[in-house]
Amino acid sequence: MKRIGILGGTFDPPHQGHLIMAEYACNEMKLDEVWFLPSHIPPHKQEAAVSAETRLSMVEKAVEDNPRFKVCNAELTRKGTSYTVDTMKYLMDQYESHTFYFIIGGDMVEHLPKWNRIDELNSMVEFVGINRPGYDWNPPMPVHQVEIPLIDISSSHIRKRLSSLKSVRYLVPESVNLYIKEHQLYAADSK
Repeated sequence: MKRIGILGGTFDPPHQGHLIMAEYACNEMKLDEVWFLPSHIPPHKQEAAVSAETRLSMVEKAVEDNPRFKVCNAELTRKGTSYTVDTMKYLMDQYESHTFYFIIGGDMVEHLPKWNRIDELNSMVEFVGINRPGYDWNPPMPVHQVEIPLIDISSSHIRKRLSSLKSVRYLVPESVNLYIKEHQLYAADSK
């Protein structure tokens, strides 16, 4: 039985913070793998700045040098709004012998009770909250806590820098940086 961490997100673009979260969760929770799960249409965020196929390609680039990191395109192939409970039901049907751990940022832990069909989802997965130093930890339901160093990187910050033609070197993996440059993504004149 494999222990699989699921790290969902828009990944618009994927950045070093995502990789650090996954690495710490993988080590601390003794996971066999972490699957990066790009969302098709996230229910609580605005639409992604680039296509689902482009985000998938960037995630593939971001994880290619870590054998414990995989990309799961389940939400992109299913289309529609990406509710975690539906995705996890699908994955559990496909991989019956796996145990799933859903990795979320510490800032999302307090919002778990508001997630779609949270009781059903809670019976399918164990939640892993990535906490940051100095952040209050008071989960409203059972959540494993994994602490990581304070790393304040966000996809929105990266998009803003790129639209201003500023460097994002070291904020994203070099393979993602090259992909963004090659495809001229996020630049103000590329829309």
